[in-house]
Parts: sequence; structure tokens; C-alpha cells
Amino acid sequence: MLYVVIVSAAVFILHLMDRTRTLLDLLSFNPDLILNGQVWRIVTWAFLPLSDNIFLTALMLYFYYMIGSALEQQWGTPKFTIYYISGLVLNLIYAFITRYAFMILPGIIPNFINLSLFFAFAALYPDHRIMLFFIIPVKIKWLALINAVFFAYSIAVELIFGHVVMALLPLVALLNFFIMCYGELAGHLRRIRVISSPKQINFRQAAKKAKRENDSKPYRHKCAVCGKTDTDHPDLEFRYCSRCEGYHCYCSEHINNHIHFQ
Repeated sequence: MLYVVIVSAAVFILHLMDRTRTLLDLLSFNPDLILNGQVWRIVTWAFLPLSDNIFLTALMLYFYYMIGSALEQQWGTPKFTIYYISGLVLNLIYAFITRYAFMILPGIIPNFINLSLFFAFAALYPDHRIMLFFIIPVKIKWLALINAVFFAYSIAVELIFGHVVMALLPLVALLNFFIMCYGELAGHLRRIRVISSPKQINFRQAAKKAKRENDSKPYRHKCAVCGKTDTDHPDLEFRYCSRCEGYHCYCSEHINNHIHFQ
């Protein structure tokens, strides 16, 4: 991600120095010119600045580096590189399809691809705190929520003006996120269903009740099948089954081998 930010910053500086205002036209995505030999456009569009405003550009590059480098540290450079490049490739495929199947040329920009990094990191570590501007601690899930609002707003604006092709660009930029973070998303959904289910609520209430009852006993855990306790068998592992009605403890030998209480 450091290389992406450095090249993007260099392109922005060269753009500000370009009095003829031709640099961006030379680097922007154009499938017709790519097929005519200007193959560098397949890559260079990913480094185009989003604005001529120095402060806004510096702020965006800072966010991209902060989130991208954190994600790269967690995933490793190879997986992160695959994630980032797959996002670019998916946008290129979509642009070529819309250009030659529907005769529409979408102005693809790297904005949504870079912002999709927020979602990827939030899916992995929703409660991870980052120091915004090096002083403000913010959980990544709240930044991802703001990011989601921006994506929804961008789609809504394009649909209002009838630009369906442009409205789909944010969704295309998220395809690699859904593909590579499917496992984490499925896990979050399962946890949400369990937490929101009445059975899970009853399980928590029963857990508190059982804890109060166990405080007066000479042991903390007792297997509901064999009767072993953590006092008699301190090296034995005990777990509680969330599929059973109520709060029932089992030793490691019976946690996956018992009839569930209904």
C-alpha cells in the first residue's frame, strides 16, 4: 500500500505542475485507446487523483495508507496484493463489458476500490482501534459504517440521475471484498443470529443462575453425562453446550457426544 500511495502522490504533484492539463487525459482509462496500443492505461488510472485540492488528496492518501498498511500487516503482503489487484481487474472487466456490450464508457476511478479496504479490515477486526490523526481513538467498525453510508449515497445519486452503469461501480468494487472476506462475514451473521435468538437469551439467563448455584458447591464445573467435576479432574476441560435448553456443562469427552436437552 505504501507504493500505491507514493505513486498516487507523485501523479498528483505532476498533475499540479502540468500547465497543459493533459497528464490526466494521458493516464485515464480508455478501452479504445488501450486496444490501439496505449496499454499503460490499464494500470495508470488506478493512481489518478480524485481532486485538485491538496488537503483533501493528502487526507485521502493518509486514510488509504493507514487502513491498507494495517490490513497488509494482518493478511500479509501476498494476500493483500491479490485483494487489491483483483479489485482493479474486476473494475477493468466491468468497464470493457459496458463499453463494448452496451456502448457505455464508465469513468472508473480507484476511489471505491481503496475505500473497500475499510470493509475488509472491519470484517476481520471490527473492534480494532486506530488513532485517527494520531490522537483520536476510533473503532474501525464505525469508520466502516460511515464508509457504507458514502457508498449508499453514491449509488443513490447516480440512480437519481439515471446513470445505472456508474451506480454499479461501487458494487463492483466490493466484489473482491465479498469473495475474500466471505468466511468472516458468514461468521458475523451466525453470531448475530445466535445473539438475537430467544434461545441464546435464555442460555445467558440460565448461565447467571447456574453460576449463583455453583458458588455454594465445592466445584465450578460438572459434566452432565459422566458426573466428573473440575475439582476431581483439574486437568480435564469443560465446556457448555449452547444447543441444549438451559445451562449444561460437559467434559471434553462428551461435549460433542451427548443428547441435547430440549
